[in-house]
Amino acid sequence: MARTARVSTAAWFLAPALLLVAVLVVYPIGQTVWWSFHDATGDRAVGAANYAGIFTSSQTRRALLNNAVWIVVAPNLVTAAGLVLAFLAQRVRRSTAFRVVLFMPMAISLVCAGITFRLVYDQSPDRGAVNAVIVGVHDTFKPPSPYHGARARDGQALQAAGGALQTSRTVAAGETVLLPLVGLAPQQLPESATQAAAGGAASGIHGVVWSDFTASGGRAGAVDTGELGLPGVDVEVLRDGAVVARTRTADDGTFSVPGLTGGGYVVRLAARNFTEPFAGLTWLGPSLVTPAMIGAYVWIWAGFAMVLVTAGLAMIPKETIEAARVDGASEWQILRNVTVPLMRPIVIVILLTLTVNVLKVFDLVLVVPPESAQGPASVVALEMWRSTFDNIGRGSALGVLLLVLALPGVLFNLHRLRRSER
Repeated sequence: MARTARVSTAAWFLAPALLLVAVLVVYPIGQTVWWSFHDATGDRAVGAANYAGIFTSSQTRRALLNNAVWIVVAPNLVTAAGLVLAFLAQRVRRSTAFRVVLFMPMAISLVCAGITFRLVYDQSPDRGAVNAVIVGVHDTFKPPSPYHGARARDGQALQAAGGALQTSRTVAAGETVLLPLVGLAPQQLPESATQAAAGGAASGIHGVVWSDFTASGGRAGAVDTGELGLPGVDVEVLRDGAVVARTRTADDGTFSVPGLTGGGYVVRLAARNFTEPFAGLTWLGPSLVTPAMIGAYVWIWAGFAMVLVTAGLAMIPKETIEAARVDGASEWQILRNVTVPLMRPIVIVILLTLTVNVLKVFDLVLVVPPESAQGPASVVALEMWRSTFDNIGRGSALGVLLLVLALPGVLFNLHRLRRSER
């Protein structure tokens, strides 16, 4: 009788929780499984057709491949970042503030984080922080050409030739070659540029390269007062398609190649004079969008891994670390051979938790990529969300697939939790 009373009392206490689990978990799962065997409207049973369809669909295969990339890369990167940050936090001053700053991204919704990283990865270096850094480093070692965007004035002596500009007719020794360029902003001209000069030597080939534009108008193809020469332009002289001489323009834009005789020469302004500046990487294009989103994911979840690792480090006996130091082990050897092996249970829990989490990643994939890159970046959760609006049967089948993929990690975590309680 007493046992029956205890069971009855326990049942009354458990009833509210069981009711909530049944309404919020069991019923939705059952309903999703039921719908997965029905057609687009959920009215007619179609058997396993939806499951066959998702495995033969190129979109689903691409989503599964992207999920595989997420599973292999993201949890490992987050765990590694958490380990490194946890060890660094032990060795910096004001470690509490350091940990708080690193954990703050966890307080931001994934949608807000996605919008932020869409700006961070913007193609334009003027807006995108990542490309601004990359372009700054690139230009430090390989400065862009000062004359990018310049072009030949229509109807004058120059024509385009594979990125370079060259004379449209052959010239002979003793001629003055006028090479007017347009399309240059005043701020592009070097500070050393002076008034262009049209004169030249009497022998060889000589000429002037200048910005053929003044605020007052001026004459097209003629050197006017106020028009500046273009210093430092690489000039090549060709004959029968072969380069016979090279030189550079002076501050007034003039150049001279003495010693040449006869005719049949072509003067060319090398393509390297007009190379466009490096614009960074297309982070949100089809090829780099998944790594870019994984980078955003690491930024958000690294604080979570760091907190768990920090808790695990606090449980390691200090005597073990001190004994390793006494035996002459370096800090790297202590980390690799003592700390990490003792932290293995916590590392496994972090990896499994993050694996289940990345299987369900949805917000970042929806918000970060532009619409043109969402197809190559798609994952199973996003495909499920999209499909459900048009075909509830296919969307439900994808939901069941997602549940099946996540279930092993969940069960393993429950198993470890029970073992730790025992």
